[in-house]
Amino acid sequence: MGISTVVHLIIAGHFWFGCYYNWFHVNVPLEVSDLGDAKFRTKQLKFLTYWDALLQSIFFTICVLNDFIGSNERFPKKRPLIRKIKDFVLPALAFPVSMFVSVTFWGLYAVDRELILPKALDPYFPGWLNHLVHTNVIIFSFFELIWSYRKYPSRKVGLSVLCAFMLTYLVWMHYIHFCTNKWVYRVLTVLDLPGRIAFFIGNLSFAVAMYILGEKINNIRWGHITKAKAHKK
Repeated sequence: MGISTVVHLIIAGHFWFGCYYNWFHVNVPLEVSDLGDAKFRTKQLKFLTYWDALLQSIFFTICVLNDFIGSNERFPKKRPLIRKIKDFVLPALAFPVSMFVSVTFWGLYAVDRELILPKALDPYFPGWLNHLVHTNVIIFSFFELIWSYRKYPSRKVGLSVLCAFMLTYLVWMHYIHFCTNKWVYRVLTVLDLPGRIAFFIGNLSFAVAMYILGEKINNIRWGHITKAKAHKK
């Protein structure tokens, strides 16, 4: 078992543990938080943070599977399916979504934490878990971006998948609001309709920017290898 496999196992395991703990042990009473409804208990699935934690867990599990049954060669004669999946999921979802979640969370936290993680939740949502889902996601996805070689998908395809993911969550968030008459994030309660529309457009634009940032970083890290391979053909 190589160092890559060990590292991926540790990262995947720690994300899966975070998802498990968040789901089964973070139980915020309704009288403490109004972000829910007794008749519509979606638990942590209402938060994009939890979607991202699951995404990172799945992605790094794919990395582990690739280490065992796929290939880590930069230019294998035939890329195994698991390697193709790994090489696509990081650029299209794992990296930009982790960047989006981490930067927006800590940005809002710095402005007014009551809009994103009220102090009343501290007894129920431990600090280590907060950093696991809001800090570690960006650290480990960035680590994977510079650790292993991949060829980015076409921007059209990658952005289409990312935008579909973000729009799916947006629809889900509005469905929760329809069922409970409550917004998942308190920042939305202080915005009027035009403000919310601008907020959503801004967030989607930021997610797109994070995709392009990942593409740029990948080109800086691996572009010379791709060009060298192209020149040999």
